[in-house]
Amino acid sequence: MIGAVIAMTSEANILKDLMTVREERTICNKLVYIGSLDETEIVLIVCGVGKVNAAIGAQMLIDLFHADKIINFGVAGGISETTETTKVYLISHAVEYDFDLSELNHTKIGTPDELTDNRLPLFLPSVDLPRRVLATGDRFNDSPADHDLIEHYMKADIRDMEGAAIARTCMHAGVPVTEVKAISDKYGSNSSFEQYRANMNTALSHLKGYLPEIIRSL
Repeated sequence: MIGAVIAMTSEANILKDLMTVREERTICNKLVYIGSLDETEIVLIVCGVGKVNAAIGAQMLIDLFHADKIINFGVAGGISETTETTKVYLISHAVEYDFDLSELNHTKIGTPDELTDNRLPLFLPSVDLPRRVLATGDRFNDSPADHDLIEHYMKADIRDMEGAAIARTCMHAGVPVTEVKAISDKYGSNSSFEQYRANMNTALSHLKGYLPEIIRSL
C-alpha cells in the first residue's frame, strides 16, 4: 500500500480527484482518505504545513496503515537557476537547512545527530522528470541569508517545509519515500507569496498530469 502525506488540501486534491475514495476519516485532527488509483491501494493524509506535521503524517501512514511506500508531493520554491516556475521535479536528496548541530558535532549544517551526512537519499521511480536537491525548513520568506545558505552551502535547488522531515522519518522506519515538487515561486522574482498565489494552480495542474505514471512506477 502506498501512503501519500501532503501538506495542504489544495495539493492533496490533485491525487484525491484521481482516486476512488472508499472512506474518509479524521485522525489526530488530520483528514485521511482511503481508496485506490487503478489497481493501487492508497491512503492519503493531509498532514498540515511544516516539519512536525509532516513527520506525524508519515509516521501515521507507517504505524496505522502499514504503508510500505511513501510519496510526498506539492508546490515548492525554486532556488537555483536549474529550476523553472510551474515545472515538475523529482527529488533525489533532501536536507534540513534549519537544523544545525555544527558547533556541537563539527558536522555540516543539516546533519542529523544519528548520521554523518546532511543529505538524505530518496527513491527515484522510473519517470522521465529532471532531478533536483530539496532543502526543507520551517520558514516561508524571501530571506537573502536563507537563499545563500540553501543554494551555496547546501547546494540545493528547491526549498519546501516538509520533504526532509518525511525523508528522515521514513529512513528510520526503513520505508522508501519518493518526493515530487512543482515550482510555484522562484527566489529573486518579486515576492514569493505573490508568485505562489499566481502560479500555484498551474504548477499543481502540471504535477497532477504526472501522478498516475509516478504511482504506477512506485
